[in-house]
Amino acid sequence: MKAIDNKELILALEELEKEKGIQKAYLIEAIEAALLTAYKRNFDSAENVKVVMDNKTGEAHLYAIKEVVEVVEDSKLQININEAKKISKKLEIGDNVDIEMIPKDFGRIAAQTAKQVIIQKLREAEREIVYTEFNDRKGEIVSGIIQKVDENIVVMDLGKLEGVMPTKEQIPTETYKVNDKIRGYVLEVVKGLKGTPQVIVSRAHADFVRKLFEFEIPEIYEGLIEIKSVSRDAGNRSKVAVYSTNENIDPVGSCVGQKGVRIQNIINELNGEKIDVIEWNKDPAIYIAAALLPAQVMAVDIKEEEKFAQVIVPDDQLSLAIGKSGQNARLAAKLTNWKIDIKSETQFREMIQKMQQE
Repeated sequence: MKAIDNKELILALEELEKEKGIQKAYLIEAIEAALLTAYKRNFDSAENVKVVMDNKTGEAHLYAIKEVVEVVEDSKLQININEAKKISKKLEIGDNVDIEMIPKDFGRIAAQTAKQVIIQKLREAEREIVYTEFNDRKGEIVSGIIQKVDENIVVMDLGKLEGVMPTKEQIPTETYKVNDKIRGYVLEVVKGLKGTPQVIVSRAHADFVRKLFEFEIPEIYEGLIEIKSVSRDAGNRSKVAVYSTNENIDPVGSCVGQKGVRIQNIINELNGEKIDVIEWNKDPAIYIAAALLPAQVMAVDIKEEEKFAQVIVPDDQLSLAIGKSGQNARLAAKLTNWKIDIKSETQFREMIQKMQQE
């Protein structure tokens, strides 16, 4: 049954395999399944049938599968042993035999179906290629043009895909406008409706700051300076702990840059968000004191097992150390991964006196 323009079909399948990496055998299997569905939809679905496509010639063959019986009760599903023997003398009762069928118009249906399947599988393959490409870019920064802004999401054109930035991934202090070009951090890549890949983009994630530092500070990109930790209150303040094993490199100075040029580029990208760059230290007391910058610290008493630090600051530094709504203390605790309790010098003395009286 010459159901399809066979040579063109096989050439098309081989071309797809070569160019798109879609296996020819996979496409043939998909066409066979689609042809079977098309036959059952257009003809008599009560029959037990199968479609077989020749992977060399491209010819599609439709077969009725019938059981060999002595007495036929259902001609659509069974064949008499005497009739079966005419097909093959080896057939016995209980065997199944494939009988080729050539329904009217099945060739036209087959041609249409094969074309539809190829188009569908080509789209699926292209979506999968794009998905893989962007999935490999998780954790990177991408640029895009804003296409749509509503109460819940910002939609970006990333070229091959659209990026979606949900409310929680937006910087609260920023206003987004259609046609603005913005950068974002690839948080994850998901398959949406009909398998279409979608990139979830974030500007609020702490790792967005980390990646911006890698872009702007060559020493970080080259591995001479290491970012040990980042804590962030998106739109307000970030703290970044940096470290270098090279004694000749000032990690904080390198990140800030001459006259603050390097850090200013990052601040501009984050729409004015304040950034504290501090030097990481293996001594938790020194590290915690640095993490509370810009406040000055008098003393840090640590309890290693509990990862708890009691910090004493001058009376005039208490509000600065704690920060507005506790922001500075909270970010320092997140940065260092230590519980931090801050007291002024006066509060500490009163606490000691009370303990002595008890």
